[in-house]
Amino acid sequence: MTHSEHKGRGIGAIMLLSASLIWGVAFVAQSAGMNYVGPYTFTAVRSALAAIGLGIVILIMDRAGIRSKNNDRKTLWRAGIILGVVMTIASNLQQVGLMTTSAGKAGFITSLYIVLVPLAGLFIRRKPHFMLWFSILIALVGLYFLSIRNDFSMSSGDLLVLASALAFTFQILLVDHYAPKVDIIRLNGIQFAVMALLSSVPMLVLEKPSVSAVSDAWVTIVYAGLFSGCGAYTLQMMGQRRVEPASASLLLSPENVFSALAGWAILGQRLSPRELLGCALVFVAVIGSQLPWDRVLSRKGVPALAQTAFEPVKPQE
Repeated sequence: MTHSEHKGRGIGAIMLLSASLIWGVAFVAQSAGMNYVGPYTFTAVRSALAAIGLGIVILIMDRAGIRSKNNDRKTLWRAGIILGVVMTIASNLQQVGLMTTSAGKAGFITSLYIVLVPLAGLFIRRKPHFMLWFSILIALVGLYFLSIRNDFSMSSGDLLVLASALAFTFQILLVDHYAPKVDIIRLNGIQFAVMALLSSVPMLVLEKPSVSAVSDAWVTIVYAGLFSGCGAYTLQMMGQRRVEPASASLLLSPENVFSALAGWAILGQRLSPRELLGCALVFVAVIGSQLPWDRVLSRKGVPALAQTAFEPVKPQE
């Protein structure tokens, strides 16, 4: 590896870790924002802000002559609308769940999508490495310690966040299908615009949004919309161009740890020893599901799927 290649990978690693940090702290922003506005209002406004931010990025790229080779507008709009619908469901489930669960727990439960994606791949004939089943078992045990109470029930907030992780799983599979065919930045822009429009319906029906309330929550909304929605995704795309998929997946995995640390440092949210054990097991499962086991066990070439069991494209939280 040349010096420039090594330097490029180092920069890529920093970009991916930065994206992971931004996304982890975003759980705190989402939780704190609901001190001022309802969950649907938060999702609608932050999505609109993200769509506007991505629109500006697209204009800048067009002015600079940076354009994707994928110009199939019909596929782009179809994918954007479909993904927007799925993301509206996933994001609002997560946002409503954050009303009754902590940012740290939500981060770890949401991260289960990394384990669920290769499992869902079985339905589209993508066979993951057998070590994935051990990761799934560890994840289930971790979820038990993290969320299951003595009466074997889960809180409504944890259940909603778990449902959002399932929805994010479908979103990732859809992105895996559409991303090679369209301009990913335009796809994200359309997706966020659809999210803003669809989330505005329950916002107007179930909540009483006001300009003053949104103004009071502006710091959390700007962070979730611009930093998480635009900045982190740009860092992710730039970083993944420099780092191999297996390493990129691992560099993005600490997001759940960052969410727990941010929840403790900023919101004063503490986890019990039992919940901390669950967090640790979920983190081990997430890392285990992304390790290139074929390379580790045999030191031979790794098939594309076994390499990461699916390269996760981060859901728009």
